[in-house]
Amino acid sequence: MKSVVKIGGRAQSSHALASVLAAAWQAAPGAMCVVHGGGDEISEMQRKLGGSPGFSGGRRVTSEEDIGIVRMVLSGLVNKRLVSLLLDAGVPAVGISGEDAGLLEAQPLGLEEFGHVGMPARVNAGILDTLLGAGYLPVISPLARNAAGPGALNVNGDDAAAAIAVATGASELLLVADLDGVIGPGGVVLDELDVHTGRELIASGTVSKGMVAKLEAAHAALAGGVPSVRITPLAGVLAGELGTNVTLVASLAA
Repeated sequence: MKSVVKIGGRAQSSHALASVLAAAWQAAPGAMCVVHGGGDEISEMQRKLGGSPGFSGGRRVTSEEDIGIVRMVLSGLVNKRLVSLLLDAGVPAVGISGEDAGLLEAQPLGLEEFGHVGMPARVNAGILDTLLGAGYLPVISPLARNAAGPGALNVNGDDAAAAIAVATGASELLLVADLDGVIGPGGVVLDELDVHTGRELIASGTVSKGMVAKLEAAHAALAGGVPSVRITPLAGVLAGELGTNVTLVASLAA
């Protein structure tokens, strides 16, 4: 019974979260994969190098020049920092990029709108099974091989985590966010919602930016057979709370 945990934002530098993950790992060794993002640091590096970040529908627009920056920040700085935090917490973590051994393959999302950005098309789950079986915790940077041609594609971390959860037969996908959770009408944080309601929130503009990508990734995971998806703030994980539970109603499964 595997779980896939996607960590974004400030949670990626949290010693406290690393301790929580270490406790979960020690309770069930070999039953967890971690996927991380790093959007804020990519944006910061783009600005330092004279560029500017761009987004469409909550996903980062990535030029050919930006791919090098994305590799440097995600697979280098963020990945190795998170691995170090987990090692300090007593977890045998191994950093791996989605490019390594073709772990992730993606189809371009649309060159004109998004540039070198893709949606997961294939996950080589055998690589993860090998690492898990040997007693290592995979920590995954969400870059992918381009299934349509040479080169790499930038994949949203939530999309990558959802695809990995489906491919590994995970029992749960946990998306740890900087936000309080999914905000419904009237600014109320929702405790539970189904796929139909989630799509209505997106269509109405009630949720926007990064939360759109999270809900779409949650829907993809549920449609792929993952029984449970949760979107929770870092504080909720540290307090042992469930956060927002995104559930699939059977009648909406199609």
